[in-house]
Amino acid sequence: MTDLSFSEKPRTLRQDVWAQFRTHKGAMLGLIILCLLLAFVIIGPFIWRLDPKLVEPDAAKMIMTRNKPPNWAHPLGTDQLARDMLARLMSGGKVSLAVGTVAMLISIFIGTTVGVLAGYFKRLDGPLMRMTDLFLALPLLPLLLVMMMLFGDAIRALLGPEMGTFLLIVFAIGVTSWMSSARVVRGQVLALKEREFVLAARSIGTPSHRMILRHIIPNVVSPIMVAATLGIASAIITESVLSFLGLGFPPDFPTWGRLLYDGVQYMQLYPSRVIWPGLAISLTVLSVNYIGDGLRDALDPRIRGR
Repeated sequence: MTDLSFSEKPRTLRQDVWAQFRTHKGAMLGLIILCLLLAFVIIGPFIWRLDPKLVEPDAAKMIMTRNKPPNWAHPLGTDQLARDMLARLMSGGKVSLAVGTVAMLISIFIGTTVGVLAGYFKRLDGPLMRMTDLFLALPLLPLLLVMMMLFGDAIRALLGPEMGTFLLIVFAIGVTSWMSSARVVRGQVLALKEREFVLAARSIGTPSHRMILRHIIPNVVSPIMVAATLGIASAIITESVLSFLGLGFPPDFPTWGRLLYDGVQYMQLYPSRVIWPGLAISLTVLSVNYIGDGLRDALDPRIRGR
């Protein structure tokens, strides 16, 4: 007679999602690359201690050491002011990833709030969705350029050139990139409103704010997380475009986009000046997109087999 053992504990949701995520080879590769990039920009400066903003004060020595190809003293070479490119790439990556993360959080917060309110309250659906359509119809890049030109000087004078530019960029990107997540969340909420557990909670008099916080939002985490991963990639690209156009951070404050902007005029003579920051941006965006693709599959109960 076969001995059936029931001692094995069932897997938790987190374990089930991780098990499905690991089967996605692209997502795992993207996760490894993203972890390496994070280690490069966070741990790297503690190992490679050269100042990314240090300009050689001696003019004669600066002329001799500027625009140097990769060597033992400077593994990625130097720029037109004899600053170390490896140190600037590490510092620029920290800023670019911080911009992408903070802008994504702003975008997801606005998009989730608008989507939940529009999907749950019928009287708010029309106005909020028309506002979303209005933002979708706006040309976002020209709008960002106008915001940077109109408010850039005032905010920099108030908060300083670095912090002012950082807050302005993340706010501008966040308030112009929430529309897609809002539409996705709204569709999910409209479907959840007709589910049995929501109708049961409503029948016993559960207030709307408790219904949203306890029953609606936990069940729309899956599309929110996928939108968040894709939002990071979009924000990094947008910041790179602004810096490449010269409307981002100041020249002495490196980001990957700013490094591209500074190196484009030397591209024919020193192609590595644009290859390394361009490669860093490409790897970050590709890895985040693959992670988002893997999360979408892992968080879908039909794909997980549940």
